[in-house]
Amino acid sequence: QGQLVESGGGLVQPGGSLTLSCAASVRIYSLLSMGWYRQAPGNQRELVADITSDGDSTNYADSVKGRFTITKENGKNRVYLQMNSLKPEDTAVYYCNAKSFWSVGQSRDWWGQGTQVTVSS
Repeated sequence: QGQLVESGGGLVQPGGSLTLSCAASVRIYSLLSMGWYRQAPGNQRELVADITSDGDSTNYADSVKGRFTITKENGKNRVYLQMNSLKPEDTAVYYCNAKSFWSVGQSRDWWGQGTQVTVSS
């Protein structure tokens, strides 16, 4: 862990917005995709959203569709997560993820240390 550096977490009221940012601190070759996962206490880590390396395709968890938007800077290993209409159930540690080619049928995961997002009044 630690090859990806996240920023932008914090405390926000319900209905508010936050933007998370993630940048790779190391060169990642053969990048396939980047994304965001989250883990709330007592829960498994779950995919929130991901985007292909060329930025052409995105995927969202049903729980965040229409509220969160993932974007990627062209040609750079940087990804952002714009979170709107935040709900208390969005409270979790958010982890940046990157997947790169490892071998045929296999990919390698890169992770950040995580950033806390707390939605509370």
